[in-house]
Amino acid sequence: MRHTLFIILFALSSCSNQKPQEDSSHQSKEMDNTSNIEYALVIHGGAGTILKENLTDEYEQKYLLALEFALKTGEDILKRGGTSLEAVQASINTMEDSPLFNAGKGAVFTNAGTNEMDASIMEGENMEAGAVGGVGNIRNPINAAIAVMNNSEHVMLTGKGAEQFAKEQNLELVDPSYFHTQRRWESLQKVKAKDIGSVEEFKEYKYGTVGAVALDKFGNIVAGTSTGGMTNKKWNRIGDSPIIGAGTYANNKTCGVSCTGHGEYFIRYAVAHDISAAMEYKGMTVAEAGDYVINKKLLDAKGSGGAIVLDRFGNVAMPFNSKGMYRGFVKSNGEKEVKIFRD
Repeated sequence: MRHTLFIILFALSSCSNQKPQEDSSHQSKEMDNTSNIEYALVIHGGAGTILKENLTDEYEQKYLLALEFALKTGEDILKRGGTSLEAVQASINTMEDSPLFNAGKGAVFTNAGTNEMDASIMEGENMEAGAVGGVGNIRNPINAAIAVMNNSEHVMLTGKGAEQFAKEQNLELVDPSYFHTQRRWESLQKVKAKDIGSVEEFKEYKYGTVGAVALDKFGNIVAGTSTGGMTNKKWNRIGDSPIIGAGTYANNKTCGVSCTGHGEYFIRYAVAHDISAAMEYKGMTVAEAGDYVINKKLLDAKGSGGAIVLDRFGNVAMPFNSKGMYRGFVKSNGEKEVKIFRD
């Protein structure tokens, strides 16, 4: 009798341990691949119909150097033990200060000939977030989003109120003329004149937006996004970039995400959060989740764009369904990549 009871108990014990062994095996595989990763940083500078034949060698090199500089700026902070928040802010600041990207200095023009910028930030450790929308005199909108997160009880501020808050926070304000670049101004005139076909065709040409996601040595993930919006937009239109869960999302249990593309679709399908949810509820990896949401769900809905994704083990994904995306990543183990085109 005792012998029989022992066999039954042993069998039950074996069955109860079976599932956890499978789960831990899957997790070990993830950790084995990135166990030496102390930090990681992934960035993007926009997605769209970015074709090699439409980009001169000079501009291609300018973009590559700008992406390299953004990565190095953020990595230097992570390498010396800085936080993921500091790294994301610094990386995005470099792209906001460059006229190459549709954010900050290089922001596109509205139909009224003004610049209206949006930005957001989110921390994966505590799920805190901050955002600003429709601002026109804040040199670095991502800094304002961080101030909203850290120094207010709110998540999003817009327009004149956001600008007043930035002033009270002693952030750098500039005259709106600071954002005027001839290249963006000419783009607006082309849309208005419809010289390149239709307005819809132009929208498909190139989506701006910059973003960064970082994992620091403390294991915290932070994601941030900044944009000048859509050329020729009207009525104070705001896209996905400042909306938590649409253009930006971070959760240490899953991943950090920053998106770029046709914002209306990213809002409707809550793309940033959806990638995280695919990992949390379907057990997908960053690569699987990113591909599923960007190249399946979003594409089926006829939405165009891409995302950068980073998990707590340092795994990176940079999926996009457009012709190209300015993108790159760097890890503490020396892995690094900077690309523009699909190949």
